[in-house]
Amino acid sequence: MPAEALNDDGPIGSLPPEHRAVLRRWAEEGGPLSTRASVVLLAADGLRDAEISRRLGVSRQTVGSWRQRWTSAGLDGLEHRPRTGRPATVDEAEVVTRTLLAPGGSGASRAVARELGLSHATVAGIRRRWRLGPDEARAPSVPTRPPLPGAPVWLMGLYVDPLRAVLLAGTRPGSARPAAAGTVIGTEVLTGLDRALEAALTAAKERGAEPATTATGPGPVTGGAGTGTARGRSADRGLPEYLAEASRSHPDLGLHAITLWDSGDGPDTTVPLPATPPYEGGVTHHHIPARSTWRTFLRAMIALDSTSHPESSRRVYLDLAAELERYATARSDRPCAAVRWLRENVAGHLGADQTIGATARNQSWSGVNQIDLGSFNECVVIETVRLSGTITRGEIAHRTGLTQQSVSRIARSLLDRGILIEDAQRRATSGKPRTPVRLCGTAAHALGIHIDPEVLTAVVIDLDGAIVCTRTRPVTADIDPAEFVERVAALGRETLTEARGSVREDGFLGIGVAVPGPVDIASGTVLGPPLMSAWGDLPLLYLLKDHFPCPVLMEKDSTAAAAGERWIGRDRRARDFAYLYLGTGVGTGLYLNGDIYRGISANAGEFGQLCAIALGRVDKDGRPEILPECNPPVSVPELAVRGGMRPVPAVPGSTASGGGASGSIASGGGASVGGASGSTAAYLAVGEAAAAGDPAASAAVREVAQAVGRGALGLVDLLDIDLIVLGGPFFTEDVAGFYLDEITRTVNEFPTARRLRRVEVEPSVLSAEAAAVGAASTIFHATFTPRLRGREGRARHLPTG
Repeated sequence: MPAEALNDDGPIGSLPPEHRAVLRRWAEEGGPLSTRASVVLLAADGLRDAEISRRLGVSRQTVGSWRQRWTSAGLDGLEHRPRTGRPATVDEAEVVTRTLLAPGGSGASRAVARELGLSHATVAGIRRRWRLGPDEARAPSVPTRPPLPGAPVWLMGLYVDPLRAVLLAGTRPGSARPAAAGTVIGTEVLTGLDRALEAALTAAKERGAEPATTATGPGPVTGGAGTGTARGRSADRGLPEYLAEASRSHPDLGLHAITLWDSGDGPDTTVPLPATPPYEGGVTHHHIPARSTWRTFLRAMIALDSTSHPESSRRVYLDLAAELERYATARSDRPCAAVRWLRENVAGHLGADQTIGATARNQSWSGVNQIDLGSFNECVVIETVRLSGTITRGEIAHRTGLTQQSVSRIARSLLDRGILIEDAQRRATSGKPRTPVRLCGTAAHALGIHIDPEVLTAVVIDLDGAIVCTRTRPVTADIDPAEFVERVAALGRETLTEARGSVREDGFLGIGVAVPGPVDIASGTVLGPPLMSAWGDLPLLYLLKDHFPCPVLMEKDSTAAAAGERWIGRDRRARDFAYLYLGTGVGTGLYLNGDIYRGISANAGEFGQLCAIALGRVDKDGRPEILPECNPPVSVPELAVRGGMRPVPAVPGSTASGGGASGSIASGGGASVGGASGSTAAYLAVGEAAAAGDPAASAAVREVAQAVGRGALGLVDLLDIDLIVLGGPFFTEDVAGFYLDEITRTVNEFPTARRLRRVEVEPSVLSAEAAAVGAASTIFHATFTPRLRGREGRARHLPTG
């Protein structure tokens, strides 16, 4: 009950600021709560029931009723109370949102009907209108006014200024109904968006655009003469400019501007909509459905987009929330006129040339994946055989705890399918000879592609990890994204063509792609990779899927290397370990508790900030520095020059990653390294000099190794692991000893629990193509590694392209 007293037909008195703010918002938004909030606000201003009744156009009995409800229960008393029977109104968008985001398959019509207090027939009817049935072959239908085209819908942008809010949707007529992507955002994301949107609307009001009560939502009151008019002219220019920008950014999509609310909307929802011509650039104009509010419609469109398209991940809508928050918190000296959020271009994926797909489908490497494992126990048997190399059925039963009969049945099935083969019989001291089994390396193959700022590397490996063929292709960081994707696809096709004679047509499982982090795995998007700024926010995974009709997985390069180490290392890597990947930056891949650990966003293992914190190197605002030591090809040559290294000629064309220009180290302390500065060739030159005993080169490599060792110490203390593996293109033979010595010393002399364990630091079993081999291994890892249902990680049965 509120603290203030309320006498019948008397003033309420002062309201607490927080209560007044809520009541004002309710009054401005319209709907049933508007009248109730207005009654309390007017009563607080000292008006009597008769005057309140006259102003609001309601009876005195209604005014007295809501005054009494306020007295007895405060804000809660003004809200809707549960009542028997069906709701007075049905918000179709709310039904759609609950249906799409219901967890665990609980979005059936009857379940949603019970939750919302509706009849099953009502919910089923709404699902039919929106085409959300489980057996519906056509794309969802969005009943805006006029309706959107019957085609897959993407949410492409949001525009908000003090006068209006416009949602931008994109469609591509003729596209097939997208496969369900699963729920990739949760209600917490929608709640965060609600908060950010509320803050943005509040900021608009504070900047002089007081909203008025309308049928579809808040619109500003046209009060002041000068300021409001100027702001209106600015807003009128802002929306056409935004839509023109959207048309340029998404030329292959049909764009539709859906007005969420507008200051020109009248309070009477029965007034016919004006005949609004298309916006400039072919963007068509729509209003929200008649049976939805703008808030619930926005939520429904987000739910529809995220559950229909894998690329519409949490990140997309976290970006939207961040844009709304920037608008809300803009400083007065740097005003933000409008929210102009526009997501990255997905049109490359949507508009891919259909001849590419047709050509790809005719290839024999279409990833039919006939190695379809039928049970968890089959994966357990395969994992046991893989770790052992060769093993008898009796030893499998002993190690796994399975019965002898189960092992014999599973082994017979795997032998029939060609996954296992029998080795020469072993003589036993008693009984009949035992026949061991091992994996058949040629039973399965996968393609791995590693994307690096200097070079693209593609390898085809078999089930044993043996490299069937390798191809590389140089690349520059300023290449056009479309040309870049075509170059990656062409390299993959060439590698597969070269390996065709060695790959069984029914044993090609798919393609793994390793990229620099950070990466949005859910949407297949590379986010601001180092030295590759032109490729930022590129939906690479789904662009590549247009070129290959087989399963394609994307992984961060250090995580892919850890997967390859685990798969090819067999029993030597049958425990928890951290893989330190020395590439263009130092990253970490983690294998913990029997599986690759990716983290909530699949970006676990960002190593540079850990090193900075361990070394106490932070900016004045507390942000960890970007350590040059965690970029070996740049820092090692520079440190060598500072140390006075004499000129050492680099081997022309020799690089660890297959590309880069040759060069030499300039002599003289502090002298410029010249064209070779930070290049792969310069790093190799320093490594050769260090191996030959040059003091400046040795000191440079050792200083970088010490910094990496401090970060590794943090990993050891945090994770309590006893194995660290070093690998990557810049972990070369010349410098391996320096890294191994320094890191071994650091992680064994300084940890808190050093008396309880000895940490081993070992070189990787992978070749210089560690990331590419690891990328291919992720396909094997996803197919064969035993996992219990419900556990995080990739599904054992790969998607079908």
